[in-house]
Amino acid sequence: MYELPPERLGRWLGRWAELHAPVARTVVGAHAVTFHGADGARVRCEPPFPPLDATGEHDGFVPVPLLAHIERERTVGVVLVRLGGFAVGIFEGRMLRASKVGSRLVHGRHRAGGSSANRFARRRGNQAREALNAAAETAVAILAEPARAGALDAAVRGGDRRALEEVFADPRLAGVARLAVERVLDVPEPRRKVLDATPAMFLATRVVPDEPA
Repeated sequence: MYELPPERLGRWLGRWAELHAPVARTVVGAHAVTFHGADGARVRCEPPFPPLDATGEHDGFVPVPLLAHIERERTVGVVLVRLGGFAVGIFEGRMLRASKVGSRLVHGRHRAGGSSANRFARRRGNQAREALNAAAETAVAILAEPARAGALDAAVRGGDRRALEEVFADPRLAGVARLAVERVLDVPEPRRKVLDATPAMFLATRVVPDEPA
């Protein structure tokens, strides 16, 4: 499996088509495009931001629907959360137009027993709630109004899934949640440089070749 950015996908598919020529058919689905070589090989391409506009089956090698889909510039909201840290931004294409990054102290888990451990657990729980509340407030401040106004094409989430669930439980983020794509980015502790690097991930097409035995 490969993760290919928009600028590389067309060339990669061209080489694949030459290797397996002639390409017998192209199947364009809502969430993936599959090319079938006459030699039995096939390659499934899962682009970001489904569904594709035009679906159907075509004779031969027809990459245009896929390439047109991935080359479309979109405005994308990004929310990255790990316990204790968050990064929220709006990208127009690859350009970061608005952002905020923050962190809150959350102590690590305490393994000792007794009343001191209970106090530590309560303190840690309070710290975690404050951190997630800060992430939710930031996401609301940056993304809620653009989502409501139709200025966002999609939303992308990344980081810890449980923390993201708690952040998006905020009813003020319902409009952003409706725009969220299924794929969750695997990112380290949210920092500005991590946020800056997310377009390379959320714009990539997942390519899964299946070669004949």
